[in-house]
Amino acid sequence: MYEVTFDQADQEFRVLLERELYAIVKFERQGNVFTITSTKVPDSLQGKGYGKLMMERVLTEIEKMEGKVIAKCSFVVIYLDRNPHWQHLRA
Repeated sequence: MYEVTFDQADQEFRVLLERELYAIVKFERQGNVFTITSTKVPDSLQGKGYGKLMMERVLTEIEKMEGKVIAKCSFVVIYLDRNPHWQHLRA
């Protein structure tokens, strides 16, 4: 479960959370740098820890692609600040 789809055409990662409900991470990409512009967890799933799960799954995928991250989304800025084990991905 929690399958991640990398959709380069739509510039987003989709994380399957429950049934047909997805978290969305929108980005702009230049080379190996992903500028994360927005994140969204479905309203019905908010407050259940899915924001953390979404970030863990997406950052793992970016790491596998040897990518770097620029956070423009406030949620991602706070998440990276609170999770020092992801600092190596900051561009």
